[in-house]
Amino acid sequence: MGRFPDGTDATHVANIKGQLKRNRQNERRRLRNKAVRTELKSRVKGASVAAAEGSVDADERVRQAQQRLAKAGAKGRIHPRQAARRTSRLMKRAAKGAGS
Repeated sequence: MGRFPDGTDATHVANIKGQLKRNRQNERRRLRNKAVRTELKSRVKGASVAAAEGSVDADERVRQAQQRLAKAGAKGRIHPRQAARRTSRLMKRAAKGAGS
């Protein structure tokens, strides 16, 4: 059979125009969501490390990570409660890092 753009095998390809379009949209959304989630992980990790080390730009990194989490939750890239939970954990780590 055919292959999808990400390299996976297609076991069945639709022959309905609406379904073909939906498949294309789903693939674009999947790639966009994947990129956003990867960026979130990178920003949160960077902020956590900066806070733990007591870096000069730790506050700025935490603020940016917090903004990205809120935006991703608002847009539905991740669940809103997951965004709130991750933000809470990040803030706890930042407070702990700043205190030591």
